[in-house]
Amino acid sequence: MADAEETAIAVLVWLAGEPELMGRFLALTGLEASSLREAAKEPGFLAGVLGFLMSHEPTLLDFCASTGTKPETISWAFHALGGASEA
Repeated sequence: MADAEETAIAVLVWLAGEPELMGRFLALTGLEASSLREAAKEPGFLAGVLGFLMSHEPTLLDFCASTGTKPETISWAFHALGGASEA
């Protein structure tokens, strides 16, 4: 589970460096940037971060190319964190 959490945090860090994507993530979740640290402590939040990434293949592939992460790693982490199979 720790590796899954680390993967999700890596995605969140990457999103923070992508202002347009971070803005979209915040708009979709209804969160404000100032509340991300608190939200990250909530069950399901990290799976939601991965679900966001997985919901748009070009974004997923950009993340994977930028970080050298395999797409399967994202899917594994999503499911390990309790993400639904519909994503």
